[in-house]
Amino acid sequence: MSSEATQDKVQTSALQQNEQGMLQCPISNAHGNRDEIARISQECKRESFWYRALPLSLGSMLVTERLISKGVFTSSPRFGSLPKIAFAGVLGFAIGTMSYIGVCQKKFQSISAAPLGPEDKSHGNHTCKECETNS
Repeated sequence: MSSEATQDKVQTSALQQNEQGMLQCPISNAHGNRDEIARISQECKRESFWYRALPLSLGSMLVTERLISKGVFTSSPRFGSLPKIAFAGVLGFAIGTMSYIGVCQKKFQSISAAPLGPEDKSHGNHTCKECETNS
């Protein structure tokens, strides 16, 4: 009887391991190299700032200042040209940062680790329980 109980336990544990393997989220396996993802993320932040956000911000501020000095835009009697220049800088920064998103997506796809989004939670026709608990 003890051999039957031991054999049942072995079969039960093998069945549980098989079920756990089937329930494991494939996305968690795809992101095994977290250091590479972190490196690309930092690289994207740095490059988007220096190559897009900062130049567009400074350029839009310069153009706005020129337009104010030529009389196309009027400066505020209380604050002067500062609010319009600041708004142009923030807007240029936001547009510059957003314009770099496509480049970053290509970098993540090159290592086969696209950033996770809501559409990535389902795999085929089923949803991973691990993915649902991580949300």
